[in-house]
Amino acid sequence: MADKTVLFTGAGGFIAGHTIPILLEKGYKVRAFDNMTRGNRPLLEKFANESKNFELIENDVRYGGAVRSAMVGATHVIHFATVSINKSQADPHESVDINMTGNHNVFAAAADEGVERLVFASSASVYGDPKKLPMAEDDPLDPLTPYCITKRAGEDLLGFYQRRQGLSWNALRFFNVYGPGQKSEAYYTSVINHFVTRLRNGQAPIIDGRGEQSMDFIHVADIARAVVAALESQQWGKPINIGTGIDTSVAELARILIEAVGVDVEPQFNERDVLVARRAADISRAKEMLNWEPEIKVYDGMMDLVRNAAAAN
Repeated sequence: MADKTVLFTGAGGFIAGHTIPILLEKGYKVRAFDNMTRGNRPLLEKFANESKNFELIENDVRYGGAVRSAMVGATHVIHFATVSINKSQADPHESVDINMTGNHNVFAAAADEGVERLVFASSASVYGDPKKLPMAEDDPLDPLTPYCITKRAGEDLLGFYQRRQGLSWNALRFFNVYGPGQKSEAYYTSVINHFVTRLRNGQAPIIDGRGEQSMDFIHVADIARAVVAALESQQWGKPINIGTGIDTSVAELARILIEAVGVDVEPQFNERDVLVARRAADISRAKEMLNWEPEIKVYDGMMDLVRNAAAAN
């Protein structure tokens, strides 16, 4: 891997922080590209201090010249730079600017440079409210926010550069990622932090409706393995679900976290009509194309998350 260089945009983010150590351990050179407005600088400095194969470029994917310059000599690309889903609703202009312009700058430069593989962080949110479970890659898409719309458009742009210049890519549709180091405001897993905060204060978690709403919680360590597998796989050119295939209801999550925190409370249900949204990934394509499947069960992952957070405090 001595001659393999990964340009990693959004390298200061949560998932990147778990993926970069795997890349460095496998012998890749990692060229981190991040504007550092929300990036984890201490972690990136740690990577730089520990490995001569790591460098940080502080710049913005909206600047095409900067992206082109950083792309020179890269053999692989991981494109994670994005505006989060909740921020995209508050400021659609910034979301479209960063996500769409950034996507195009990275994809066009990668195609021109002739990289061996590009991995794009897409999202299960491209499906919108699913009509059936599990959710499969060929199901209808109905993205509902600027963030989701730009993720779908990103997949389409990859297809364009594949047809035009033979760009080799995989787009990973991440489901509900959780794990150590995640910011508390993370949109799809904020319910975890909310429940844990109440439990640590001796308060019962409050659940809307009957708690039948569900998510497909996938541990960040499993996500990081999937990213590297997508970078190295023999098969490419399709969107791929990355989840567990298991929908965990909010009520079930509350009970797992009550046990993890170790308090004697029962969930409280705020009886009212709620839209019961459920999520579960069909991961057969990930198994086939990437030879990947999740290793960490939700129960074990949540237990470890709570224990590690307690130890850190």
